[in-house]
Amino acid sequence: MIWNALLLALREIRRNLMRSFLTILGIVIGVSAVITMVTLGNGATRAVSDQISSLGSNLLIIRPGQHLGPGRDSAGSAAFKVADADALRNQIGGLAAVVPVSSKSVTLVAMSRNWSAGVTGTSREWFSTGKWQLVSGRVFNEAEERAGAAVCVVGETVRRELFGRLDPVGRQIRVKQFSCEVIGLLASKGQSTMGNDQDDLVAMPLRAVQRRLTGSVDVATLMVSVRDDTSIDMAKEQITWLMRERRHIGPGDNDDFSVMDTRQIAETLSGTTKVMTGLLGAVAAVSLLVGGIGIMNIMLVSVTERTREIGIRLAIGALEREVLLQFLIEAVVLASLGGVVGIILATAASIGGAALMHVPYLFNPSINLLSFGFSAAIGVIFGYVPARRAARLDPIEALRHE
Repeated sequence: MIWNALLLALREIRRNLMRSFLTILGIVIGVSAVITMVTLGNGATRAVSDQISSLGSNLLIIRPGQHLGPGRDSAGSAAFKVADADALRNQIGGLAAVVPVSSKSVTLVAMSRNWSAGVTGTSREWFSTGKWQLVSGRVFNEAEERAGAAVCVVGETVRRELFGRLDPVGRQIRVKQFSCEVIGLLASKGQSTMGNDQDDLVAMPLRAVQRRLTGSVDVATLMVSVRDDTSIDMAKEQITWLMRERRHIGPGDNDDFSVMDTRQIAETLSGTTKVMTGLLGAVAAVSLLVGGIGIMNIMLVSVTERTREIGIRLAIGALEREVLLQFLIEAVVLASLGGVVGIILATAASIGGAALMHVPYLFNPSINLLSFGFSAAIGVIFGYVPARRAARLDPIEALRHE
């Protein structure tokens, strides 16, 4: 019985192809929109996690001020010193590296070209802590770091803007009023989660930057890498107590510095993208309801058009439940076809959108199956009323219908 009802449903759909297509269009748009939004949202979340992990694993970032990020309040907060980094390194166990960082934006000149970029003064441990890879050359050694030598390692953006396609290693860059030898080229990392170009930088020994650019011994940031066998939370607590002691903060006073680990940043940003994905998916799901209303409307029209056919079937012995099942199956088949077409379109749109957004394409079987099941459920829900109306027709009145 079900097989015969399915064949009849397919015959009716084939008889009015254009009307059937317009009927399922709402379902197609709804399913494809939901799947595309969720897939791209998952890809964006993965991209955020990957970018945060590229900053370094088990990494703690310490800065003056009470919170990190744009608009952080660092006014009145004293900068760090190299001695603070030494104290952390010597007095707290379980730390793989403590890296002081001082930055300044300057204009770089090389080969009749100029480019504004950020110069980062740091130690050689900064490269391993931040997971930087070298394309060519080397990083500065201990002697160059201790002497504050005028050597530097450049990012891909600086290389492209100043040297074009040439290898910059061994060439000179004028940084403000002094000349600096390029000894290494960093592999590209691309944009950060905040939209900043991570390759637009020049790394130099900290003493060189302090002596030649900033004119002070202040350190803007301390990057702390925690060993894998050490609890990050415990290390964070020990760092907080030590820094409070060194900065003479009383028991009841608030910290004038911030300690944040990359896990918190990743969780915060990933949580934001997940909320946005959920909202976009919910908005897109509204079109599924619109598609369901379209199916109900067309099925009601179909019942009216086929009143005489229904009367004949009932007159020759067809049961009400058989008529009900036939029209219900027609509605479900329409909705399911819309779900299948929507999944196909969503796959193509997701692959294209992921490429345009530069995020990974992550196929999610759960959302695809859920969307298909929801589209079929829409057919059942919105197809029941027309099917029930057809099943309850009076055979005599139906036969008289013109």
